[in-house]
Amino acid sequence: MKPAAPRTTLACLLLAGTLAASPLLLAQQDGDDSADINGVDRATERSLLDAIRRLESRDGAYSADLPEQMLSLGLALQQQERHVEAVDIFKRGVHLARINNGLYCPEQIPLLNGEIQSSIALGEYGRVDELQQYLYRVQLRGLATGEQRAAALLKQADWHFNAYQLGIGDRGADRLMTMWELYRLAWSDISSTLGDTSPAMLPPLYGLLRTQYLISEYRAENEPQASGLSSGYTNADGNRFYAYRSENYELGRSVITAIYQVQQANHGTDSDEAVGAIVSLGDWALWNDHRADATKTYQLALAELARRAAAQQEEPQLLDEPVPLPDINGLRRLPTPVSPERGNILVEFAVDDRGEVTDLVRLDTNEDIDDAANRLMRALRNTQFRPRFVAGQPTGTDKLVRAYEIKP
Repeated sequence: MKPAAPRTTLACLLLAGTLAASPLLLAQQDGDDSADINGVDRATERSLLDAIRRLESRDGAYSADLPEQMLSLGLALQQQERHVEAVDIFKRGVHLARINNGLYCPEQIPLLNGEIQSSIALGEYGRVDELQQYLYRVQLRGLATGEQRAAALLKQADWHFNAYQLGIGDRGADRLMTMWELYRLAWSDISSTLGDTSPAMLPPLYGLLRTQYLISEYRAENEPQASGLSSGYTNADGNRFYAYRSENYELGRSVITAIYQVQQANHGTDSDEAVGAIVSLGDWALWNDHRADATKTYQLALAELARRAAAQQEEPQLLDEPVPLPDINGLRRLPTPVSPERGNILVEFAVDDRGEVTDLVRLDTNEDIDDAANRLMRALRNTQFRPRFVAGQPTGTDKLVRAYEIKP
């Protein structure tokens, strides 16, 4: 049995779219042999430098063949963790590629990726953010619609997801909208190339779902005072974000239904993957406080699994213990429980039939990790759980004992 189709289809909602020369080169030209290659054959570096000099001598400082040599030299330096020098080389290569092929030419993409990787290694995350924004514009204009562009867009979206989680940059709402658009574009590219039920659809769909969870709980007042919606954030930006928010529940349902259709087409209606997607639909309803819808959807998943169990003479096991939400990779808020022998924090609590934590107590006596334990217990109290189901009904669970291994 399929989950009920949402009122608005995913396709309708998504397609609507609501340099100077390097110091390294100068040093080599001056005869400075002090640079240590640390495992890379010095002859390889000298060969690249010689090739660059020959091109500059023959074709001038803006030779169209220089960016390729710059890329090779930058990657060689990067492999040896000489990231400051590598960044300088990549920058020069990007500059030359633009001069020879245009502002948004795809030839600069590998050079930009190299500069981004070395900037990450140097901890220059603000610079990385700027480079990612420019790289996005290049990819959007320089790459044809299809799998290659979709892969690039997914990588971009994942950067914004991680940057949002780390609190990099000013406006969380703006980044959430950017994430949505990137995953949407990747979804559209893959759909038009491989079809709506290709397994390749799952990464952008799960990206969209993670974004919907983040949008649902975003609050501008939780951001730093100087970085909230009032700081450089226009009314148009705010209206656009809250337009996303107003359709949040239906959009999430549409995304999960599309995930279900992919899993059903590739694994079968009663497969773990398809039934898991139905459970995800129930989780989304519960997360948004649509409890009646959540219960009905969980019951649908139980019925689907029961039919499979009867046919295969196996014991169905689903929804037999409370699970913290969101139950999706990248968004799980609690650490993974461990055995009591491994854990340094031990707690006991109950989860009622609404999925709310009650009767939380700490059982260990490790005073040196009190701060970490208090943070964990605060997180537990604020966590929504998917409740256990007994005879098709949500049921409370008492005396859940969990051990966690947490650094002080």
